[in-house]
This record gives sequence, structure tokens and C-alpha cells, in this order.
Amino acid sequence: MGLRHLLFLLCIAALTTGCVNDPAEVARLEAALDDEVELATGVQVLWSDSARVRLILEAPAMYNYLSPSDPRQEFPDGIVAFFLDELQDTTSTLTAKQGVYRRRSNVITVRDSVVWESKDQQRLETEELNWDESRELIYTNKFVVLTQPDYIITGYGLESDPSFTNARVLEVDGRIPVNRPVEER
Repeated sequence: MGLRHLLFLLCIAALTTGCVNDPAEVARLEAALDDEVELATGVQVLWSDSARVRLILEAPAMYNYLSPSDPRQEFPDGIVAFFLDELQDTTSTLTAKQGVYRRRSNVITVRDSVVWESKDQQRLETEELNWDESRELIYTNKFVVLTQPDYIITGYGLESDPSFTNARVLEVDGRIPVNRPVEER
């Protein structure tokens, strides 16, 4: 046997002896893995309709739960959503500290410091807001503050179409006129 063959066998022997797995370490790693949850960071989700992007959602983290009984995507570290028109211009934005999209019901729920603002000076503030995609309905039963160019409306509950053109507070608590200064020409 030549020197080359002896060195080759020694290298193989050294490599195979280093491949012993500690059963306790393998069990610990398997317990830490969850094959029903995927984690993504720096997320950007696009929703489209008729080949046009209508919504861009950005989030620092997303958990994608694959369980057949409750498939969902959770955004525990907050979201920012940009709503776009046909020309791809932003018409409104929505921010919240948490969000979840339930695939079975096609309902998106955002919670905690929810603020929606439109480019036409409307603003909605609430603690929870739901978007039922199949019914094309945005709603909540929580306390809301809806600021419009001429009024601030407070109350409980809200229903609206996705574009917020027909938003209405269900139980109005107060309606405060807003006096805006007249612009000089």
C-alpha cells in the first residue's frame, strides 16, 4: 500500500469519527423546530385586482401558520398598508401595531393604535378594524374617531366600503364641527 492510499484512509477515518451526533442535542433541535409555522422578516405583501396592485402591506415580521384547522398570517410587530388607485398612486395609508389575516374567512383584522388616513383629509382612529374581503366590507364595533374636513365624529362601530367613500359611524356619540381658517388668495 502506497503513502497516498494510507493518507487517504487516515483522512476518511478522521472525517467519519467527527460525525457523531449527540442524541440529546438532536432532540433539542427537533423540539425547537415547528413545521407548522414559517417566519419571514422584512415582509412586503402585494394584493392585486385585475392585474393591478391595489394594496401594499409592509411588516417587520410575519408568522405564517400552516395548520389546516386555522391557516393564518400574523404580523405581531405592526404593519403599514398603502392603498393604491388605478394609476398606482397612494390614496390612503393604514398603520397598526398588530395584524392577522385568516385565510379561511378572508378577514384581515388589525389591532392596537389603528390609524387610517386618506389623501383627501379623512382620518380614522380605533383600536380594532376588520376587512372582510369577500363581502367588501370594513367594520368595527369599537370606539372610533372619524375626522373629516368639516367634522370630527366620535362613536361606536363603523361600516365602510373598501375605499372609505361611504364610511358611517353606527352609534354617533358626538359630532364636532371643524372651523378651518380661510386661505388667503
